[in-house]
Amino acid sequence: MVWALILSALSINVSAQTNEEHAEKAPHEEEHKLDPAKIIMDHIKDAHEFHFFSIDNEENPKQSFHAKIPLPVILYSPSKGLSFFSFSKLEENEEEGYEGYKVYEGDIYAAPVADQLVKVEALKKSNAPKEVIEKEEAALETLQKDNAVYDFSMTKNVVQMILALTILVWLMLSIAKKYRNGQGVTSAPKGWQNAIEPVITFVRDDVAKPNLGHKWEKYLPYLLTVFFFILINNIFGLIPGSANVTGNTAFTIVMGLISAVVILASSNGHFWMHILWPPGVPFMVKLILIPVELAGVLIIKPAALIIRLFANMVAGHIIILSFISLIFIFGAMSTTAGWGFSPVSILFTVFIYFIEILVAFIQAFIFTNLTAVFIGQAFEGEHHHDEADGHHAHA
Repeated sequence: MVWALILSALSINVSAQTNEEHAEKAPHEEEHKLDPAKIIMDHIKDAHEFHFFSIDNEENPKQSFHAKIPLPVILYSPSKGLSFFSFSKLEENEEEGYEGYKVYEGDIYAAPVADQLVKVEALKKSNAPKEVIEKEEAALETLQKDNAVYDFSMTKNVVQMILALTILVWLMLSIAKKYRNGQGVTSAPKGWQNAIEPVITFVRDDVAKPNLGHKWEKYLPYLLTVFFFILINNIFGLIPGSANVTGNTAFTIVMGLISAVVILASSNGHFWMHILWPPGVPFMVKLILIPVELAGVLIIKPAALIIRLFANMVAGHIIILSFISLIFIFGAMSTTAGWGFSPVSILFTVFIYFIEILVAFIQAFIFTNLTAVFIGQAFEGEHHHDEADGHHAHA
């Protein structure tokens, strides 16, 4: 991602210019000014292609070089039916569109809708009268209703998740096969077993057993799946040109909701008794405490899992990309300033990058550990009750 941003920014004309050069610049060249916020968001958000870098040819834009991998586009429209083609078709036919579709800000729309979006955006930039903009926006809403498009495309987030899942399944099955054959049981583990076995042991001894007690074996497969799936996607997100899957709210919401279902399915009557009618609490306090407890179980706990993972993975990428953008921001002011700040920016970028590798492991652990804590709380009363019964039987 770091080098992708560097090469993308190099494709924009950000070299230092004198005041006379700025004054002589043609109006259309203003569109190529560096926009760090847009570049950063383009690298973070989902897309229909894996884009690595671009080398623009300002004299002939059609001869620009783009290192990218277009992905399949699957669209359904009530008027056109199902459409299947490569995203490169839309880029090659950017002005006229392809099969009645066009791309606007990375998303695919019906051609009339995309054209209207461009028109509305142009009116806003030109400070057109409010009445004119509102009229065009109303026309846009009508077009969107009449030209609905449902996108089921294989975006880079989807492709990368499938790849991460494939690697996870292959890795675990291959290691399990080695154990079945006796390697790592009657002899020392080899290869990936040496790397994976300590991690599995760590999740078992420091996450599952302390939080789940006697039920740790029941939940260990789920906890291991969550840990390794998040970890693999976190590490993939650090590869230049890849997707930041765990920094996407759709991914973290689904992961959080799955954990919420597991947590609620693990609860018991004792747990809900304390939630819906806390014992030993005055009646008036219960009226306040019950909604808070319900919100904690149904909203706050899943949100803690969702937001923590999303925010931490996005923040690191934004910081890295921001440091790289500073090189070109200073370069646009002065060539000397740009080159002078480059070593500082690169050093900070490398430092943050190594921290991000550590964060990739930490966030996988935190999500897994919190899930185990919340599951343990769901049957905590039952656990204590079983222990008490065991003590009475022993006595």
